[in-house]
Amino acid sequence: MKVYPLWHISHQNEAGPNDETIHPDDGGVFIDEQDGDDVKLLGVYSSEAAAEERMRRARRLQGFVDEPDGFEIGKYVLDEDHWTEGFVRVLVADRAGAAPEHELP
Repeated sequence: MKVYPLWHISHQNEAGPNDETIHPDDGGVFIDEQDGDDVKLLGVYSSEAAAEERMRRARRLQGFVDEPDGFEIGKYVLDEDHWTEGFVRVLVADRAGAAPEHELP
């Protein structure tokens, strides 16, 4: 069984020349919560059509109306692993180019 989560990503610091939000040209999603991006899960739906209908309704609501292209519909199979590897933490100091407080093993 497949489910379709509907997300909205509000980008805070990627304004174009007319203060509009810039989205990747390839249709992908770029999320940087450290840069102020705000991610909202609007719901998980049983069909892509149901997710699209919810997106149409949400586009009329406060906040969403200002960023109508921030929606993303996912597609997931239930009972299937979607994150199959571990992860590492990147310290804020590492991102700024400063020395980390400790090294990762």
